[in-house]
Amino acid sequence: MRRPTLILLLAIALLEQACSKKVVPSLPPLAKTLDVQEIDFEYLHGKARMNFKDDKKDLDVKANIRIRKDSVIWMTFSVVGVQGGKALINKDSITIVSNVDKEYYVFDYPELSRRFNFKIDYASLQAAMLGNLVIPRSEGDRIIEDIDYNKLNQQEGTVTVKNYINRANQKLERVELTESTTNNSIKIIYSNFQPLGNKIFPYMGMISVLYKTGAGIVNNSITFEYNKAEVGDKELRFPFNIPKRYERR
Repeated sequence: MRRPTLILLLAIALLEQACSKKVVPSLPPLAKTLDVQEIDFEYLHGKARMNFKDDKKDLDVKANIRIRKDSVIWMTFSVVGVQGGKALINKDSITIVSNVDKEYYVFDYPELSRRFNFKIDYASLQAAMLGNLVIPRSEGDRIIEDIDYNKLNQQEGTVTVKNYINRANQKLERVELTESTTNNSIKIIYSNFQPLGNKIFPYMGMISVLYKTGAGIVNNSITFEYNKAEVGDKELRFPFNIPKRYERR
């Protein structure tokens, strides 16, 4: 964990989830309107296993995750039983602490948006982690009806977003974001839906991030699997401190 890349991508991309249950109901008739079932909650907490892979490393990580809706996302990461880092995501910034290297990083959303050439903010990160629509619906959206999927195509500036919604359970199964001037892309595939509260929630997913840097093209992938997830109204704690001896990078 010499670089912040792993924890940053995990924080951005724990951009945790969707598919369908094995018992699939009969398909509803094609409709002119599009309903998307989205998870809702006050507090969420869970445990997940993740694998990070690029051309140089293949690393397994365990994560504890807590979310207070529209407010804060808190995560801790461990490798082989040793706490390797933690992240705090709020509406202003993302703070990442590496316990291995005794250093920390603070990123604001304009900086991250410039780095990936995508608009990144708290709302989009939270939505992606939950398997909800990353970009809110608007009148300019296009709905393309298919046998298995309703496809929702969206445009935000130079970014094209393609959402594939399963017609049987109205859950988002795949998201593809592409930036036209750089061809930077993010693809998220959600799977293994299980009940969570009164909705169904994606317990597995795969994220691919492809973007250009001054040193070349970076291609990272993250797979994740929740082994526990709960929602409720009980208040959760979000302890987060940075030791004074840690150096900011």
